[in-house]
Amino acid sequence: MTEQRLYYDAFATPIGELTVAVGDDGVRHILFPENRYDARGRADWIRDAAPVRAAREQLLAYFAGERTNFDLPLAPRGTAFQCRVWQALAQIPFGATWSYAQLARQIEQPRAVRAVGAANGRNPLPIVLPCHRVIGANGTLTGFGGGLPTKAALLALERRGAVEADGGMASLFD
Repeated sequence: MTEQRLYYDAFATPIGELTVAVGDDGVRHILFPENRYDARGRADWIRDAAPVRAAREQLLAYFAGERTNFDLPLAPRGTAFQCRVWQALAQIPFGATWSYAQLARQIEQPRAVRAVGAANGRNPLPIVLPCHRVIGANGTLTGFGGGLPTKAALLALERRGAVEADGGMASLFD
């Protein structure tokens, strides 16, 4: 099976540059600068802003406090279990947090807390499938592909409801 070509673009956000990749079937990846996956080195990834436009606009609206959910075709790739976990992430309300145990109960696998954590860590669509809203049972912030400061910033954004712009996009870390 040949891999589908993906179109990607990178753009500035208050949490740093995001790279979004889409295929004919929908959004496939949202990458933080910390991700080790280098899109530019992939022959099947083509830089083109046009296919990414809707995702870019919705993400920027989220950071501006104008959007609390996303209306995008999503096409993450993973195991059946991972996909169930990722679908459950979409059920976590804006501004709320769940523990890994709550997420495991949501998919009716209450004993699979560690597996849920591993699937959460493999989420290819952070922010849109809000893995940043999953925290430790004791309320602590735990692993996040964009780093814990980014996770804290996203949760703070959702608590505030908006990012104050200062002549452009303000940093969430200020």
